[in-house]
Amino acid sequence: MADPKILETFPNPAPHRDYLIEHSHHEFTSMCPITGHPDFATIIVRFVPDKTCVELKSLKVYFHGFRNAGIFFEAVTNKICDDLGAVLKPRELTIVADWKGRGGVTSRVTCVWSGKKKR
Repeated sequence: MADPKILETFPNPAPHRDYLIEHSHHEFTSMCPITGHPDFATIIVRFVPDKTCVELKSLKVYFHGFRNAGIFFEAVTNKICDDLGAVLKPRELTIVADWKGRGGVTSRVTCVWSGKKKR
């Protein structure tokens, strides 16, 4: 499973301004925990940074950590959102996972990080 300790950050070069950063990872792979078949997705990370931004090579390595993980779509998307939210503490963060179709069904899971623990 991907380890959030892999994620590296650097100082936001414009902390006085709200601006949107969007990173897309088109080669995301995990495994279905029931069948063991690979699942493929495009992961879109959208955030308004506060004090830090994420370094892209570390983000790529973090995403690759899911490659052999048996995990449902919803769990993957929520873990990415929680991990990036905890590391970056952004003003806003949305993760969109567009999963490739299987058996005629496609899925999109969207998570919004609020920084507050629920339940």
